[in-house]
Amino acid sequence: MPKTRIYSPAVAEAPPGRWSNAIRAGEFLFISGQVSRSNDGTSIEGKGEYEQAKIIFTKIMNLVEAAGGSAQDVVRVTIYMVDIEQNKEVWRARQEFFNGDFPASTLVEVSALGSPEVLVEIEAIAHVGGK
Repeated sequence: MPKTRIYSPAVAEAPPGRWSNAIRAGEFLFISGQVSRSNDGTSIEGKGEYEQAKIIFTKIMNLVEAAGGSAQDVVRVTIYMVDIEQNKEVWRARQEFFNGDFPASTLVEVSALGSPEVLVEIEAIAHVGGK
């Protein structure tokens, strides 16, 4: 099955050789864990879980749209948080991006993410069909 790297000008790419933000394989789009890092890579945006999750879901939507899909095509999300007690803040942000049948989801508390100011990381899978 051929793989295609998907780019969005609204989502900064990691330097070559590290990872891909999104890979399309057949009818599926696999989106790497996203954090609220600024596009210039110099800082984490959003002070709390809600703000960070909104930024992350926006990045995910930009990548899905770059592959020809929409929010309704997202079938799975995995959410990593350093403080699971703040899960309602992530759910609040998620409700601003999805409606109807929400994606299948997993929520995991971790001891740390990429840097101390990162509170949330989210990865996703979308079914973008034959688009």
